[in-house]
Parts: sequence; C-alpha cells; structure tokens
Amino acid sequence: MPPAAIAVVRISGEGAGAALAALAGCVPEARRASLRELKDAGGAPLDRALILWFPGPATATGEDLAELHLHGGRAVVAAVEAALAAMPGLRRAEAGEFTRRAFLNGRIDLAEAEGLADLLAAETESQRVQALGMASGHVSCAVAAWQERLLGLMAQVEAELNFSDEEDVELSDDCAYRVASAMQALAGELGEWLERPAAEVIAEGLSVVIAGPPNAGKSTLINALAKRELAIVSPVAGTTRDVIETPLALDGIAMRFSDTAGMRGDSADAIEAIGIDRAKAAVAAADILLWLGPPDAAPAHPRCLRIAAQADRWRGDAQAEAEAARCDLILSAASGEGMDALHRAIVAAARTLLPREGEAALRRRQRDALAEAKAWLDVEPGSHEAADLILLAERLRLAASALDRITGRAGVEEMLDALFGRFCIGK
Repeated sequence: MPPAAIAVVRISGEGAGAALAALAGCVPEARRASLRELKDAGGAPLDRALILWFPGPATATGEDLAELHLHGGRAVVAAVEAALAAMPGLRRAEAGEFTRRAFLNGRIDLAEAEGLADLLAAETESQRVQALGMASGHVSCAVAAWQERLLGLMAQVEAELNFSDEEDVELSDDCAYRVASAMQALAGELGEWLERPAAEVIAEGLSVVIAGPPNAGKSTLINALAKRELAIVSPVAGTTRDVIETPLALDGIAMRFSDTAGMRGDSADAIEAIGIDRAKAAVAAADILLWLGPPDAAPAHPRCLRIAAQADRWRGDAQAEAEAARCDLILSAASGEGMDALHRAIVAAARTLLPREGEAALRRRQRDALAEAKAWLDVEPGSHEAADLILLAERLRLAASALDRITGRAGVEEMLDALFGRFCIGK
C-alpha cells in the first residue's frame, strides 16, 4: 500500500489497450518498458511512469494486460485510479481477481493458485519453499502424470469392451488382470504421497508442547524461548491454569509453542483440574513434546524430548544428577545452559515432520481427493471385481474424477470464493 517507491497498477481485459492509450497517448511495443507522461481525460498530467503492454493470451491472466509503474505516493496512485475509474467498462479488481482470471482462463490450475496464496502468506523459510513448489506446479505435474496413466488404462478397457471384434485393435487375453494390476500399482504411488506431511503442518506451524509436573520450569522455558515474559513464573504450584501458546520460528520452521498446567493427580481445585485436562489434550495433539519431569513418567509420544530442567538448582545433588543422566537433555533456562542443544534437538525433530527436499506436501482438500482416487484404484488383481471390465471402467472414471478436483477441472466452485478471497486487491 502507498506510500512506496513504486506502485504498480495492472489493467486486464478487453479494454486494457484502450485504457493504456487513453492515459499514455499510445500503446507501446509489446513487452518492452517505455517512459511516458500519463494524462487524464482533460489532458492534465498525472505522472511520468514506465508502462508495459502484454497482448493476450500469453499473459498472466490470459487476457490483454497493461501495467503502469508509477511513483508510489498516495496522491499519484489515487489520481491514476480516478482517471481509470472514469473510463467506460473499467472497474476496480476484487480481491484475488487477477489470479482467479488466470485460473478460469487456464493459465494456472487450482493447485498452483493455492500455492500462490500460500506464497503470499509465507512468513518462514519452510513456508516459502513449500508454497513455491506448489505454485511452480510440483503437485500439478504429478497429477498430470497420474491422469495420463489413467487415460491409458481407460483406453485399454474401452477397446476391450467396445472394439474387441476389430482386426486392427490389439487385445490381451488377460486384459482385466493387467488393468487391475496397473490400478493397484498406481494406488500404491498415491498412498506414498498420502504418507507425506500435510501442508497445513507447514502453514500453521508445528505444535511443540511443554509439559511436566508443577514447578518443573515450564513457564521459565517458554519465556526463554519467546525471549519475553509470556507466562507468569512463581514458586506456587498450579500458577499456570491454562494452555499458553506463542508462535515462534526456529531455523525458518514455523512452530507453535505451548506452556501447559502442571500435571498432577491431586489438583487443588476444579479450575486447576480443567487446566490439567487441557494439558493432557495438548500433549496428545502435540507434534513434538518437551517433557520436564521424571523421565520414567514421560507420556508415550513418538517425538518426546525428556529434559532435566532447572539444572542450576540441582547441580551437586547425586540423586538428581542420576535421574538427569536418563534424560535426553540437561537444561537451565535461567542460565542458558543447554538452550542451544535444545534448539538443535527441536529442529531435528521438526525436520522429520516436514517434506524432504524436492517433495511437495498436500493440502487437506488435495489429500481428501487423492485418498478417494486411491480407494477407487485399490482393487486386488485376481478378485471377482477385478475380472469385471465394466466395474474396472467405472472405478477408473471415478478415480480420474477425484484427481480432476485437485487441479480444478471438476467440482471446485464451492471453494473458489474462499480461495481467491485470500489474495490482496489487484493480485
């Protein structure tokens, strides 16, 4: 938003060329920046700006497109917008309209549009990398390859069902078995994609929960991680009554750290008991658990780091040091001992939940569609159903329809408004 060094005003559609000529006096050579004085309908100067002309359909939206690179002052932008608004047939773009037009005109598919939305919202390095891969078509390319294989299988079944008496059609005696085997193999590939981390984990941040008994140093630790007084620190047991959450980024990975109520069986009052129940629910839903308590009492969790906290208090205590030796880390949030090691351990655990380099994660909508396609393809070769070409043909059709929804070829109207509403005006 103005003020800025440069403001870019984009005009797309049938009237883009006429609007550019009205402002600049001419339509310049395509795809070459030109310096022009812009004037309103009365001939009053508006700005000296760089203008570019992109004739369709080889444009971002698939339509004729003009760009005005203005000086970024509010008054300049407002004057140019007012001049454009006075021209017949022109109106201000709605939120996400340019990207929506690109989708409707076939310049990008739905998966790429979702990636672009995520790219605009990216705040961490992991979010940027994941969104860029989606916007660049990693998922779309994979879907296109699967669709091509499905079309080949559908063609085989169609040939067997409708053209088996034609001499120039080569058929196999075990066509149904071969098709069912190919469907099973493709279902296995889709299953591998479904095992990848969900895109929401990257976009929303991994959940890192700090849990343990009362007075274990949980609030001190989250304050040290957040580098501010987020939680109240007190020697009184049960001070933390609810889950306190803060977003943080470690090594470019978005995370949500949560401090929880001290977990004990003899809660002092009903309010603390509610806090303990919420702490248990947070532990169950955590992607990574930091347990500050006796190592043998740590909840069963696949990514639990058992931490011997408050090391500055128990150094020299033989029993405490023996117990600490059975933990994964020794830590003192107050003195800073072990904080770097904790940082590295959390990042290492987080990376096991993120896609590997070059992999693309799927959104929940995409995962649902992919799971549906897998279910239709998952037919056992040699079974009664696998021997029926008509049933196989219907399964292939339904699987193809499910894959179509990932890239937006079918059944997506209900989510378009919600998706493109995430974009800023003019994007």
